[in-house]
Amino acid sequence: MGELWGGKVLPSYIAVQVQQALLDALRGAAEAARAAGQLDFAEIPSFVLEKPREASHGDLASNLALVLARPARKSPRQIAELLLKQLDCTGLPLQRVEIAGAGFINLYLDPAWVRAVPAEVLAARAEYGRVDLGEQQRLQVEFVSANPTGLLHVGHARGAALGDSLANLLQAAGYQVSREFYINDAGSQIEKLGESLEARYLSSLGRSTPVPPDGYHGEDLVGTVQRFIDRESDRWLNAEPEERRQALVAFTLQEKMEAIRTTLERFGVRFDVWFSEQQLHQRGEVRRVVAQLEARDCLYPREGALWFRAPGGAEDQEKDEVIIRSSGVPTYFAADIAYHIDKFRRGFDRIINIWGADHHGHVPRLKAALQALGYEPEKLEVILAQMVRLFRGGEQVRMSKRTGQYVTLEELLEEVGNDAARYFFVMRSPESHLDFDLDLAKSQSNENPVYYVQYAHARICSIRRQAREQGIELPRVEDCRLELLEDPAELALLKKVAELPLELAAAARSREPHRLAHYVYELASLFHTYYNACRVLVEDVPLRDARLILVLTVQVAVRNVLGILGVSAPERM
Repeated sequence: MGELWGGKVLPSYIAVQVQQALLDALRGAAEAARAAGQLDFAEIPSFVLEKPREASHGDLASNLALVLARPARKSPRQIAELLLKQLDCTGLPLQRVEIAGAGFINLYLDPAWVRAVPAEVLAARAEYGRVDLGEQQRLQVEFVSANPTGLLHVGHARGAALGDSLANLLQAAGYQVSREFYINDAGSQIEKLGESLEARYLSSLGRSTPVPPDGYHGEDLVGTVQRFIDRESDRWLNAEPEERRQALVAFTLQEKMEAIRTTLERFGVRFDVWFSEQQLHQRGEVRRVVAQLEARDCLYPREGALWFRAPGGAEDQEKDEVIIRSSGVPTYFAADIAYHIDKFRRGFDRIINIWGADHHGHVPRLKAALQALGYEPEKLEVILAQMVRLFRGGEQVRMSKRTGQYVTLEELLEEVGNDAARYFFVMRSPESHLDFDLDLAKSQSNENPVYYVQYAHARICSIRRQAREQGIELPRVEDCRLELLEDPAELALLKKVAELPLELAAAARSREPHRLAHYVYELASLFHTYYNACRVLVEDVPLRDARLILVLTVQVAVRNVLGILGVSAPERM
């Protein structure tokens, strides 16, 4: 109740210390009012202390009086008045406290406290903002996991940017994170791939064979088959069909996975584990899971297949899912259950999957199967990323000019570059549909959010170069008179930098890296406003040195957040 980090107190940052002290003071006021017989409640409900949307409402606001209204049987405003009378402000950086609206308590802080922020930022440098929220818990983040039957498209790109940024964020929040790519190299889609490759192989060698209607018709497979022929010639022309398809699939999977790995690494995404679905089948894990579910009466026969009974029972059969086909072959769902059990057996404290929104119906069934087998379903988190639409010149781009199919990740990177792609994909919540404006992503203007943020960093680098050219040495923070930073724009910048540890922890807890994209954009906006209003390299040496320390402090925060988002921090633009 009223504690940062869900009960964990991290006193290493000034902003954290200030907020925790204020939370403690508010809690103390409630307990004092109860002890004085002014309020009657069993325990203090959970309450928050957060930054108001309107700056005029103070630096922080609390809903303590509102949550106490029901147990204390008084109006929130009455409770707020009693709390303020009991509030002990000794040692707190408070200028004033006011009651607003229905009973919110608005706190206005003395700006002097933020002048201690540069010292801690410049001492921590690349570590600034990091917190130990996770206490080294082991998390696994599985993302992208594209079928190795084609090229990566922009939907995969969103998942890649989101997954990698989330993994970076969780590491910065004190978790041990493993990034994993699940290779779907078994099942019906691989059978279809083999049939499609075989048709192209035979046709290329003079035996005209149509690609199956439900097969893979991508033009990229034409090149793959030709490279197979360049290496193998007609060696497989008269082989048994099953052996021929196996050879073609093995060659293609290796080529496709190498291409996927290369493209993702170009995008700044590297995985710790590449897990093959084939392993689960070869070790008998899939059949073992099916047997376990059958023993627990979770399966039933229907239409010649074996079905998993979804939560809701027989009356809700439209939500059930096939686990063994009528042919006796396990489905992808069966393998997915086995795969997640394998994850838990590897000792992860929590598992996070990033899937496309079309998997939404699969989530409750998977969790139900895991629960039936004795695993805690709440330890599996699934983030569903919505669709991406590309726009150019105000018109939706529906297909690639190069391939006549979907736009690939490689093509996107060639057009807009890594930084714009990474930032654009992560600046919106994954639950939101994303309209990706290619023209905006390429523009070098303040309307382009990633350019706007990077330009803030480049401007600070320019100030540092100008200082060197003028023979000005960068001052030591302990030698500076930071009390000279009294312009509202300067104090706003320091407050924003001070918020980074709190914002990072909140983003990590909610699994929302887009919060950091918003944060760094706001910080950049504050800096650009300051840069346009105040000169840094003024003739007044003490003021100049204080302002140099200020911009160096901002630079650290901008660079650290961009690093988490997988975006570069250029020195020139």
